[in-house]
Order: sequence, then C-alpha cells, then structure tokens
Amino acid sequence: MRVEYRTDDGSTSLRAGWLVLITCAAVSLVVAGIAALNTALPDIAADTGATTGQMTWILDSYTLILAALLLPAGAIGDRFGRRGVLLIGLVVFGLGSLAAIWVEGPTALIVTRFVTGAGAALIMPTTLSLITAGVPKDKRAFAISVWAAVAGVGAIAGFFVTGVLLNYFHWHSVFITFAASTALVFGLVLTIGSSKDEHPGSFDVIGSLTSTAAIAGVVFGLLEGPHRGWTDPLVLSCLCVGVVLVAVFILVERRRTDPLLDVDLFGNRAFAAGSLSVMLQFLASFGLFFLILQQLQLVFGYSPLKSAVALFPLVVGVGSFALIGNWVAARFDSLRFVISIGIGVTAAGVIALGVFDIDAYWKVAVMLGVCAVGMGLAMAPSTTAIMSNTPVDNQGVGSAVNDTAREIGAAIGIALAGSIMAAGYESRIGPTADAAAAQISPIDPDAAAVADEAIRNSMAGAVKVSDELGPMASSLADEITAGARAAFEEPLQTSFVVLGSVLAVGAVFLGWFTPLKVVDDAVSAPSQHMDD
Repeated sequence: MRVEYRTDDGSTSLRAGWLVLITCAAVSLVVAGIAALNTALPDIAADTGATTGQMTWILDSYTLILAALLLPAGAIGDRFGRRGVLLIGLVVFGLGSLAAIWVEGPTALIVTRFVTGAGAALIMPTTLSLITAGVPKDKRAFAISVWAAVAGVGAIAGFFVTGVLLNYFHWHSVFITFAASTALVFGLVLTIGSSKDEHPGSFDVIGSLTSTAAIAGVVFGLLEGPHRGWTDPLVLSCLCVGVVLVAVFILVERRRTDPLLDVDLFGNRAFAAGSLSVMLQFLASFGLFFLILQQLQLVFGYSPLKSAVALFPLVVGVGSFALIGNWVAARFDSLRFVISIGIGVTAAGVIALGVFDIDAYWKVAVMLGVCAVGMGLAMAPSTTAIMSNTPVDNQGVGSAVNDTAREIGAAIGIALAGSIMAAGYESRIGPTADAAAAQISPIDPDAAAVADEAIRNSMAGAVKVSDELGPMASSLADEITAGARAAFEEPLQTSFVVLGSVLAVGAVFLGWFTPLKVVDDAVSAPSQHMDD
C-alpha cells in the first residue's frame, strides 16, 4: 500500500518525527563506532598483545570498509528497499560487535571490526535516504538538520560513553553496549515504513567494484601514510591506483545506461559544493579530535572520560547551529553565504588553537565553541544541498555520496594532522631520547633501548616511560616529560595552523563556487513518498 505524506495530517507529522528519531538512533551507532575504540585502545592492546601496527588497524579497519562500501550499499537500499537494508546492516553491525568480546588475539579483533564496518556501510546511507523520502517537504530541511547534528556529534558521544564504561568495567563492556543498543534499534526500525526506487535498472556491478576498490585504495593510503611514511611503496601504490580507479569509475559511469552514480550530478554546483563542504567539515572535526584529545590527555593530564566531557562545547555548538544553518539558507536563499561563512568561522577557530598559547582549558573551550558554530552552520545546509539535488529514486546513493565525503574528509584530516605531528615530534625528540638512554643504559641496557624507542615513537610513549621510572628517578622522569612536551607542542600548533589554512582556502573557494539557492536551477527535486 502506498501512502502519500501530507503536511496537514497531524498523524503524518508524528509519524515523520518518529522516523527521524529512529534513523538518528541508527546513524549514531555508526558514528560512535568510529570514535569509541580510540578511548578503549590502550586497554585492548594490553589484553590482546597488539603491536603498534595492529592497534592502528583495530581502529582503521572499520573506517576503511565503511568508506569503501558506502556507494554500493546506498544503491542496494535504493533498489531493494531502504528499511530492509537498514535491518540487515543492523544485524551485521550487532553480530560484529558481539563477536569482539570472544576474540583472543588482535588479528581476530580486526576481522570483527571489518564485519562491523560492513554493517555500518549498510546502515548509514539508508538512514538519511529514509528521511528524505519519508518526511514531508516542508519539514524535510529541519529533519536533515537533526540528522546532520546527530551525525556530527555522534563521535563525541562515542568518546563519552566509552569513557564512562571504562571507568567501571572491562573493555568488553563497550562491545556489549553496542550489541545491545543495536538490538534495541533493530526492534524500533521495524515500526517505520520503507521506500525504494520504483524503476531500478540493472545493478551496476562494474561500477560497484570499481568504486569500492578506488575508495579503499585512497583511504588505505591516507590512513597508512602517517605511519609508514608518504614515500612508502605500498602507500604510494595504493594512492596512485586509487586515483586511477576514480578516473576509470567516472569513464565507466558515463557510458552506462543505469550507473551506480550519475557523475554528472557533480556538475550541479549545489551538489558539488555540498559534497566539498561536508568533506572539509569532517577534515576539520576529525583532525581536531586527533589533536585535541592528545593535548587534553598528554599535556593537561585529563583522563579519557574527562577529555570527552571537555569536548562538549562542540556538542552544544554543532547541535544548536545545525538547526539554524538550514533555516537561514532556505529562508534567505543564502546557501553560498551560510556554507562559506561556516567553513570560514571553523577555519578561524582551528587557526586560533595554533596561534594562541593554550595553557588553560577555558581557552580550549572558547576555540572549540568557535569551531562548533562554524561547523554547525555549514553542516545541515551542505547535506540538504546534496540530497535536494539528487533524483528521488537515488536518495540512497545521494546519501552515500554525503557519507563518503565525510569518511574521506576524516581520513584526510587525520592523515594531515598525524603526518605533521609525527614529523615534527621526530625531528625534535632526539636529544631527550639520547639523554634518557644514556642515563638508563649503565643500569639496564635492554631497558634503555626500550625507553629510547618509546620516547621517539610518541609523547604518549615518553609519558609512559616517565611514569614507569617512579620516584627514585624523578629528576630524569621530569626531564623526559619536559623534553617530550617541548617536542610535542610546536608541531601541535603547526598542525592546527595547517588544518585551519586548508579550511580557509576551502571557504574562499566555496564563497565563489556555491550557488545562492539550495536547489540548483539545473535540477528539480520531485516530491517523495514512502511505502507502508
């Protein structure tokens, strides 16, 4: 039975609100899943014996498979029904989370993260496409604003919940909580309607395989670059192959009658600007998470839970201004100004973190608040511009483009910040590591070699060495901590300035390129409906 949504029906509005609530609950699981293990990783590594490389992939395997599968997953939802694909995604996500509590080694845990990421790829695009297909047109902008706000701050919720759980329980509790939450959301999703493409063509297998390989190559290269080095043959090969496959994907899609993605959509300025804006926002947010969490924990000495609470200015700012940005963009036909000003304000906040001496938390809070205002303003209008300029039957693919832009932006932000931090710290920490090894070596040469490597690897390693020395060597411990902090803080500030500068250039470009209206004149957005 087909039901056409009407704005004058009170039950319809209630039903649409319930749809938004349930889909936002589902997407919050995916976003929290990206961030949660950052907090739990030290405990996981201690229990499983994970090496540094394995620790990296416990985190990155989820992101890699999520980003790679988003476009095919969105198309599958459009073709076979978005609610059904969402339910399958929740089952896969929940089973992957639950399996993690029974694994014994890091390799098996990485496999469970791949499974969970595949489930997340089925969940994420279907949530937004269900909203755009199921909410009345006059309420759609607000609904997208709510979704964008939840997707924007879900990572902080992941940090916070994980911090609370680890304060009282074993790290298994994180995965148990994800599995239980997924089961609850699964039951709730059964109460909402579905939607799909009324006239799907043949499924684009070649486009799906090409896009998956292309995005996997690019994201893998970006994730591994800071660890292996950008001249590493594997990193260079993956990046080059990924870029070539992107070009192949474009050529293939232009020749297909039923393409996975109509690449000509990027000729629509609102669609293209929205995609670029989303990528820049997540470049900023995940670059900030990477840097700020280290600063709070290693310089300010905050616990993981206290660090998550310290990020709450982002939650308040993004949550509030995401609701404002869409209204302003639609009410005054000012998409260009809202997006460019939002990215520009974010750039100012990030640069300020690098320019000013941040020696107290209140300064961090103020700068994070500025960043949050900018991200909040740009976030919802960018997503609305993507979805409003995507044909009605391809809303899942449009949502997947939005989500892929997020994942690629996040990978670039972490890669950029991580590379600057690693190179800067490595170039400055040598004298401190040498001095520490020289003092420890006469007592225990093996311990000196271990300490030297840990100090050179990261400030976290240096802090751990300092803590393990104990009160009997307090002067050496203080010397190591001071030297590591000095080696850490300058590249930290440089990273903020570079990230902010990239955003500033992006803001200027968006101010020139973005059209005034959310819906570009070149594309009409037909009315949308839901299946009961």
